[in-house]
Amino acid sequence: MSFTLPELPYAYDALQPYMSKETLEFHHDKHHNTYVETGNKLLAGSGLEDASLEEIVKQSHGKNQALFNNAGQHYNHIHFWQWMKPNGGGAIPGALEAKIKEDLGGVDKFKEDFIEAGKGQFGSGWAWLALKNGKLEVMKTPNGENPLVHGATPILGVDVWEHSYYIDYRNKRPDYLKAFVDNLINWEYVEKLYSEAK
Repeated sequence: MSFTLPELPYAYDALQPYMSKETLEFHHDKHHNTYVETGNKLLAGSGLEDASLEEIVKQSHGKNQALFNNAGQHYNHIHFWQWMKPNGGGAIPGALEAKIKEDLGGVDKFKEDFIEAGKGQFGSGWAWLALKNGKLEVMKTPNGENPLVHGATPILGVDVWEHSYYIDYRNKRPDYLKAFVDNLINWEYVEKLYSEAK
């Protein structure tokens, strides 16, 4: 397969004031597009040309770092755009909410731990809600790494690379994370990935 930059599922200004038009233009059109273009060059001759994106991520990990970095970030961003929506946040669908309560000590505790994972990721990386061995876990990973390479399935992720928030929040990563959790998460998409991961 070759990598293709997906269209955003909303207008560039749709996530304001929590994420600006300028941030989305830079993040989607420049950063994500670079992962796509570089990834396609690195995919040629890698022996993984016919693999799915998930398989490319898993099989290049630890073996072809440059390809892994770009494929991982492409995978992460395809979902990142879907993990947000205008007027996001709000109620979590029932079955997923029950699972969060069961595995993570409640919705408030999950939100707190998810924000802490994002705050605590030193340098660039991601914070995640992932399903591993039938249980939900909050995780964090450096750079373009994601739960796929740790035997887990990501169902929610937040990008804590500076390009994701610096235009809007400068160095206030915690404010960005709180805005993401309270106002941007598309819980229906998270629920869809949870259902598929089960």
